[in-house]
Amino acid sequence: MPVTLTSLSDMATLGFDDIIDVRSPAEYADDHVPGAISLPVLSNEERARVGTIYKQVNPFTARKLGGALVARNAAAHLEGPLADRPGGWRPLVYCWRGGQRSGSFATILREIGWRVETLAGGYKAWRALVVQAAYEAPFPAPVVVLDGNTGTGKTALLARLAAGGLQVMDLEALACHRGSLFGAMPGGQPSQRAFESAIAMAAARLDPQHPVVVEAESAKVGNLRLPPSLWKAMTAAPRVVVQASRPARAAHLLAAYPDMVADAARLDAVIESMRPMQPREVIDAWLDMARSGQFNLLADGLMERHYDPRYARHRDRMPEPAAVLEADRLDDAGLDDLARRLARSIRTTNLSK
Repeated sequence: MPVTLTSLSDMATLGFDDIIDVRSPAEYADDHVPGAISLPVLSNEERARVGTIYKQVNPFTARKLGGALVARNAAAHLEGPLADRPGGWRPLVYCWRGGQRSGSFATILREIGWRVETLAGGYKAWRALVVQAAYEAPFPAPVVVLDGNTGTGKTALLARLAAGGLQVMDLEALACHRGSLFGAMPGGQPSQRAFESAIAMAAARLDPQHPVVVEAESAKVGNLRLPPSLWKAMTAAPRVVVQASRPARAAHLLAAYPDMVADAARLDAVIESMRPMQPREVIDAWLDMARSGQFNLLADGLMERHYDPRYARHRDRMPEPAAVLEADRLDDAGLDDLARRLARSIRTTNLSK
């Protein structure tokens, strides 16, 4: 019997040795069950070809071609990625709807003697659970929002809080973006579906009896939208605001964004993209600073004229913070001290309620 999922956490308890996604590479790249390996039984081109024949010729001809292609690709997987699997190997196989592609591949694996099972409803069943968690169900744990102007070390604080035993969710890490014009990361961002899957899985692992700390974000991180369930919880959550001087924040930004300093062309391009938002003389001055290596002065100017005013306008529309923590320094020692004070504040006050 196919395996039926009832929750996002089921995968961790089912004990399969491997989860195999047999959909096309493009389908896998858009989103997949976390931890699944890609062993497509039809390539992107083959899937399109079979689909065209199904619509324009007839289903029988399409299935005959599809069967031949599946068998050929399955043989390549058996001789390649699966060649070292032992006799007791137990995989879970899924496709888009849990139908022909996964069923065909599972039949071949069973004939070899492996204890293979398929996922009822395929990826669509998994996606339905993600949609329920991301769009319909309330967020499963109380949220505390960590706020502060650009450069106050919020991402570094999250890592320290996690090391100290608090629950955190690093949304920028899940989105592969640092949440600003300078925030693009190597490899680009995942798809919206993959982002929602990652957040839904992270939420499913939370202990609902304890708060989770998230960094203050707008409704989007880069090009990705925060799921409604999380966004609603964040907008209603208590905020802890970290405050530090601009010089301290500028120094921290230079340490946190070494890739921007090292890539002159990219830094120029980002500054140029800000022309609609700033006077020409300001942009030209920032370009001169970047090209002459005055990065500390550039970071200070960006915060003074661009980031800090935007944060201020946003906060004017928000209720008073639950706590404000002052930081004299944002080096490692300063962040360690700030993280200890923040953790104590969360554990001993009503922030987690």
